[in-house]
Amino acid sequence: MAGQIVAGVDGSAPATAALEWAAADAERRGLGLRLVHVCETWRHEVPSTKYCAGVLEAAADRARDLTRDVEVTTALLPGKVVDTLVEESATADGLVVGSRGLGGFAGMMMGSVSMAVAGHAAGPVVVVRAPAVLRHDRVVVGYDGSEHARVAMEYALEQARARLAHLHIVSAWQVPGFAPYALADGGLIEQAVEEETRAARRRVLPWLEANSDLIITDEEPCEHPVSALVRASETADLVVVGSRGHGGFMSAVLGSVSHGVLHHVTCPVAVVRPRAGLTPGAGGTSGE
Repeated sequence: MAGQIVAGVDGSAPATAALEWAAADAERRGLGLRLVHVCETWRHEVPSTKYCAGVLEAAADRARDLTRDVEVTTALLPGKVVDTLVEESATADGLVVGSRGLGGFAGMMMGSVSMAVAGHAAGPVVVVRAPAVLRHDRVVVGYDGSEHARVAMEYALEQARARLAHLHIVSAWQVPGFAPYALADGGLIEQAVEEETRAARRRVLPWLEANSDLIITDEEPCEHPVSALVRASETADLVVVGSRGHGGFMSAVLGSVSHGVLHHVTCPVAVVRPRAGLTPGAGGTSGE
């Protein structure tokens, strides 16, 4: 039985963009599409079921207009939005949400629901701001060798294959701290930079060698990872990151890099975390 993509819908413009992204993703990957609208109780207990059903019906009509062979199903669910979507993610191949819902402030880059879902959901969560204007045929993934980065890489490979797209790997790193006396020795700093660049390149090589069927490029810039990924995202259809990387606090639901990317990258962003009980594969798996 084929899996399914779950999209959260609420009638807002970002949620509609998320729905369109999810429909295209389901069609490319041969998956079903499940549209979920969480019907929360409105203030003063005003009955909202009719409104909720209308939102869901409109979303389903839009999804069926966009796809030919995708099985579209719907679910009108009670409860809290974040909790319900996180629960839906447990059995989904991916969860897609808009960057802001109807209750968000128009000037905010990212809403509280999308941030919370990205921080707690199982598997990949794709956050979409707006419909794509240009197509670049390029997927960008951030990679630092951590376990979370490994599952992000596997998802990025799957996306690149489904899209027949070029994969670009960004392995950014920052200059390590030096003792004050070492700063006067330019040769020592240069040597450290060369060693860090070689180490970043070594982490990437197994993936390139094991996925020779794809066009893959890579860069190892001495730059903050968020800055490097934001720059790379300017010509990307999707940016993929792990939910946490090296240096993150184990208790943090989102690391600083994934948090920063969600706030500053304007194309769709996939935040991927290992599912409970599953160990990510070793670097170099083909993802097929």
